[in-house]
Amino acid sequence: MSENPALTVPGWRSKTINVLETIAIGTAGGGLFYWTQLPGGLITGAMMAVAAAGLAGRKMGLPPPLSHIVLMALGVSLGSMVSPAMIHNLSSYPLTIGLLAVATFCATFGSSIYLQRVHGWDRTSALLAGSPGALSQIIMLATERKANVPGIAVVQIMRVIILTSAVPLLLAATGMMAHGPLPSRGPEATPLVLVELCVVAIGASLLLRLINFPASWMFGAMLGSSVLHGSGLVEGTLPQWAYLPALVGIGTLIGSRFGAIKLRTILSYLGAALGSFAVAIAISAVFVVAIILTTPVRLADLVVAFSPGAMDAMMALALTLHIDPVFVGAHHLSRFIYVSIVTPGIVHWFGHSPDDLDD
Repeated sequence: MSENPALTVPGWRSKTINVLETIAIGTAGGGLFYWTQLPGGLITGAMMAVAAAGLAGRKMGLPPPLSHIVLMALGVSLGSMVSPAMIHNLSSYPLTIGLLAVATFCATFGSSIYLQRVHGWDRTSALLAGSPGALSQIIMLATERKANVPGIAVVQIMRVIILTSAVPLLLAATGMMAHGPLPSRGPEATPLVLVELCVVAIGASLLLRLINFPASWMFGAMLGSSVLHGSGLVEGTLPQWAYLPALVGIGTLIGSRFGAIKLRTILSYLGAALGSFAVAIAISAVFVVAIILTTPVRLADLVVAFSPGAMDAMMALALTLHIDPVFVGAHHLSRFIYVSIVTPGIVHWFGHSPDDLDD
């Protein structure tokens, strides 16, 4: 029986070196942006540094257990910002969530039409590339439908990269958030409270995972932490020694996704990615303006909630920019579920069938 190379000592050493290199590069990038006091710098700096290293040929990535820890730490931090006042405001969400569904539908078709008319994409690939969020489900559906998987991946991930980098700068430049690397936070949780939060976060995450709930590691931890903090059972935020690495970690995860794509593939689809992004943002902006003129919702909250980016990235930005995490979480989760459920039907009715490509 031949030995599995991945299980040999050199194989494990190589993987360990890759992980340590990824962490070091992400930490250096996040630290540099944090030192320069860029808004959201820990996330953006880590993301850009790891993405650049991946494009340069280095193998970037974090193993699943470490990724899960990062997502749960992010969830616990988000949940610690929940208060009874935030929960009371949930009654005003159905209107904006409904408008978000309409905005998502319009942005998907707007981006799709752009990709078809300007770049000559087939309908299915264009529809899948235009669907914001739920990247894993979109890629699986694209593979099943024999769509343009590399192009879809570039368009989707480029959208996340641009939003994660641009949204903090936009909010700071327009005065919707204070200038600085991180917002002020409350007192840190005691060791006993941390143990309680960890136990509840892990339990809730595993429960959501059993029922195939989307983004179970992050939302499970957020749910558990939200219940404990919102009910007043515990007080305190995640300590800095865990909070800061979680922000660097989420940026590192995003950057490793982008860095895994070859540079020539990115360049070949760059125009399509930027153009479709511009269309999606323009359509989303129309809905944001309409909502801000008719409701008392804060503009900063709307900008992050309606940004057509990845759920984990936008939730992390909500944490670093001191945006209402309950509002943003409710909207991005709704978008994720909407895209996951509706996109297959849209592709079935408006896209081509796999057999069409075989003819």
